[in-house]
Amino acid sequence: MTSSSSSLHITQEKRARKAALSSFIGAVVDWYDFLLYGIVAALVFKQQFFPNIDPTMGTLAAFATFGVGFLFRPLGGIVFGHFGDKLGRKKMLFLTVFLMGGATVFIGLLPTFAQIGWWAPVLLVTLRAIQGFAVGGEWGGAALMAVENAPKNKKAFYSSGVQIGYGVGLMLASGCVSLITLCIGEDGFRDWGWRIPFLASVILVAFAVWVRSDQEESTEFKQQQHKPKLQEKKSRFPIIEAVKHNPKGFFYIIALRLAELLSMYLVTTFALNYSTEKLHMSSQLFLNISLMVGAISCVSIPFFAMIADRFGRRRMCIMGGLIGAGAAFPFFLALQSGSVFWLVILSILLANLAHDMVVSVHQPIFTELFGAEYRYSGAGVGYQLASIIGGGFTPFIATGLIFLAHGHWIFVAIYLTVGCLLTSIVAARMKGQVSSKTVNSPLVD
Repeated sequence: MTSSSSSLHITQEKRARKAALSSFIGAVVDWYDFLLYGIVAALVFKQQFFPNIDPTMGTLAAFATFGVGFLFRPLGGIVFGHFGDKLGRKKMLFLTVFLMGGATVFIGLLPTFAQIGWWAPVLLVTLRAIQGFAVGGEWGGAALMAVENAPKNKKAFYSSGVQIGYGVGLMLASGCVSLITLCIGEDGFRDWGWRIPFLASVILVAFAVWVRSDQEESTEFKQQQHKPKLQEKKSRFPIIEAVKHNPKGFFYIIALRLAELLSMYLVTTFALNYSTEKLHMSSQLFLNISLMVGAISCVSIPFFAMIADRFGRRRMCIMGGLIGAGAAFPFFLALQSGSVFWLVILSILLANLAHDMVVSVHQPIFTELFGAEYRYSGAGVGYQLASIIGGGFTPFIATGLIFLAHGHWIFVAIYLTVGCLLTSIVAARMKGQVSSKTVNSPLVD
């Protein structure tokens, strides 16, 4: 290797590491804010924002506000994807962090129902919608920055920081709630302590802005900018180009995310509410479980990504879906029995094997379904549509299924099992379904 080629290789490696770090930090901020809302909604929002209705309806209302954020994620994916494909990924990623952090801080300052009546839940829903809009643009940009700057044979590994950010965000959100609850008690947390973790988001936002200020634009995006034919396409909407070139890609993304979304939100959000409301267990148990699975994911996700880069990404999705389907009924049996040992083991199976195996390969699979000139829109919008169908309303749907089954969990277990099996089946059938512009992809295994 000559000195010039060696210098170029070092520069590329440095750019790849910087892009991976930037994507990771941004993901931590957005997922801390987004997941914190789900945890606090399960514990507090029914009392603070919906106190004058039936307890079950109050829980449904609290989880409905949680789902509202997911409804606005595709809109964020469309808007930020449109301008990200035209103007660049970096500019959009600054905006997403500011919007998400600002909405989160304002949630911490909101008056409650007792103070301003129904204006309180209205403002809560509005801020949740802004959160969803922001995170809708974050994933697509962060994933692209990491994937497009990564070495060809290490794309899953370098982009896994986007999903590790989920685990770190979950740890920070769960840990913050747990620590405050331990310090001031559950009553103190419900009365006023729940505001503290929302206000603390400003620290994470400041750090993310500092890291991203030194971020370079995506290499592949800059290369696309110099292609003569691209100028003609720039006049069109990138999302329309994505739909026209690969409409099936959106369905693949939705199916491949089911195992991820159902497993994580049922373990960290729904089970927290169900165990405290129906089984009268301490909220500390599932807060500690969330801390545990978040910590393990910081190791398991990059490990699975590294394995997938070598042996194939589809195989990782198939295996993760099958593990999730197999663990669904045992998890709810353990929940009903109150066995802490089996709850821990089965939470790891669902969150750190099923979930982490699947998400470890999402970034390269989803982005490679679309061409570079419209993949911010294509991958980003597809990812956020899946969040509505399989994620945001999962706790709401699960609570409704419990109500239909007169308090029993069997329909929720079936819901989880079917979703995980669909992920495995679709992954097994999508061999070769990548963008024609993608080469040397372990997806084609």
